Formats: sequence, structure tokens, C-alpha cells
Amino acid sequence: MPMHVDAAMLDDLRRFNHKLARAPRVRYRGPFVPMLGQALLRLSQLGADARLRRKGLQVERRLLERDGDRVPVRVLRPAGALRGLVLDIHGGGWVIGNPEMNDAFNAPMARECGVAVVSVDYGLAPRTTIEAMMDQCLLAARWLLEDGLPGAQGLPVIVVGESAGGQLAAATLLRLKTWPALFERIAGAVLYYGVYDMAGSDSVRQAGPATLVLDGPAMLPGLRLLTPGLDDEGRRRAPLSPLHGDLDGMPPGLLYTGRRDPLRDDTLQMARRWGAEVELNDLPEAPHGFIHFKVAMGRAACAHTRAWITARLAQACEPVLRQVEP
Repeated sequence: MPMHVDAAMLDDLRRFNHKLARAPRVRYRGPFVPMLGQALLRLSQLGADARLRRKGLQVERRLLERDGDRVPVRVLRPAGALRGLVLDIHGGGWVIGNPEMNDAFNAPMARECGVAVVSVDYGLAPRTTIEAMMDQCLLAARWLLEDGLPGAQGLPVIVVGESAGGQLAAATLLRLKTWPALFERIAGAVLYYGVYDMAGSDSVRQAGPATLVLDGPAMLPGLRLLTPGLDDEGRRRAPLSPLHGDLDGMPPGLLYTGRRDPLRDDTLQMARRWGAEVELNDLPEAPHGFIHFKVAMGRAACAHTRAWITARLAQACEPVLRQVEP
């Protein structure tokens, strides 16, 4: 059942959007500004691991390597027995971001859902191509499903991705279908306002200067800068554009978008094509990135996601419990 939205939530978000309309929009025109933004982000996160440990979470980092590829991951683990695992792929437009930026969502998820959260610290553009980022995310997914964390082998896995991380998460799921035994262990996917058509969906192509958070007119040129050497036909090929891949057999999905998000059509089309049980939350007044803002809508969405993950893990474990019953 989609999340409940009440009048108080909408009023709160409208007030926030009024302030947001006066803020600068995010756009990608070259590497300098993202590099500065990444440095400031890292500075703001000093002491992040220590804060999580004080809240009772274990924090560890691992460097995964396979076939010449490598990627760091950061693992948050709650006290007690685990009920499942989450593969978390952060957003940031492929040019900024890291696992720590999702601590506000992942720490409550780890505690309330009883999951270890494995966040992929993939490389960023322009030093890393999106294709290489996809390889890094696939490496992390295969490690989690094949080798896994000590004491957590065989547990069901939920894949979570936001914005650019939504594209990477969906691409990872498509590529995992090559390994059916691993793919079957995916119990669900949570995708927040992702980019699923790298050639630009209709809402991206029609986005004007009044968009919130993202600079509407700069979005399509930004996608082209991030995919050099490709024409629109090449950009639309899966898995780079997951929307155009074979989505049959996908795990149950929880998809979010907002009606003030220029990427809205990406999610609406993905929900229509998702080849499995899917819950679509098309939220009124919600801008891109709304779960990062201190608004009731964002808090409600995160709580709804935690409840959905808990239910999915319980459902995934039912066949196992039936097998061991005397």
C-alpha cells in the first residue's frame, strides 16, 4: 500500500519548497565545482564513524577486488542477529557523494530492520566512467551474494539506490540476471527518483528554469557530458539506461518520485515496465532529493521504506522457516 500523505505534510513541504525556489540549482558543466563540493562534503563528515559507534552500530570498511576491478565498501551492522542485508548505492549525480551521506537513513534502517547495510563507495566522474561505476556496483553485489559478511551468508538482500544510485542499482539488478542463483536471493529493490533513461525522458527534456534542486535546462547537456562518445541511441541501451532493459522477473520494487521532480517520468515509466510486484509513490509537491531535507514527507518516506523492507525480509524468510519446521 502506498505511503499516506496528509495535509500537514503537504503544507510543510510547500513552505520548504518556497525557500528551495530561492536556492541555487544543481548542474554539471565540468569537474571543478563537483570536486569542491566533494571536499566540503568530506569535511562535514569528520567523525561520522565515531557517531555511529556511539549509537551501537559497528562500522567497518573493506576493499573488494575481483578480476582486476576494485571498490571500497562501508558496512554498518547493528547489535544482535541479522534478518537481512542491504546493498546501498548513494546518489550525487555520479560526480559527488559517498556512503556517509546516507547515514541518516542507513543507521535507523540497520537498527529497526535488523540489517547490515553495505554501501558502495564507487568512483566518481570524470575520473571514473559510468560504465566503470556499474562494474564496481556489480562487484559489490556479487561479493555480498557469493561471499558475504561473516555470519550473514545466505540472508536475503534488498538493493537500495537513490538518484544516480537508482540508475546504478537498476543496472546492477539487470546484470545480476546473468547469475540466476544469486539473483533469486534479491528480496526487493528500493529506488528513489532514479535516472533510468540516460538519453533524457520527456520530463527531463521539457524541464525549464523553474525546477527545484536540479537545473532543468542543464540536465540534458549534463547527461551528454557524462556519457561522451555516445549518441542518444547508445545512451538508451541497457544496462546504461535500465528502463530499456529486460525487466521481466525483477524482484518486488518500491519506487519513489515527486511531482516537482524533473526526473519524474523516469520513475513513472520504470514502474509501468517493472516486471514484478511494484509499489509506486508519486508524491505531491515532492522535489528531487526530498528524503535529504528536514521535512515531514522525507521522514515519512524513510519510515515507510523501513516498514516495507521489514515486511519483505519476513516474507523472504517464510519458505526457509517452513523447511526447518519439524
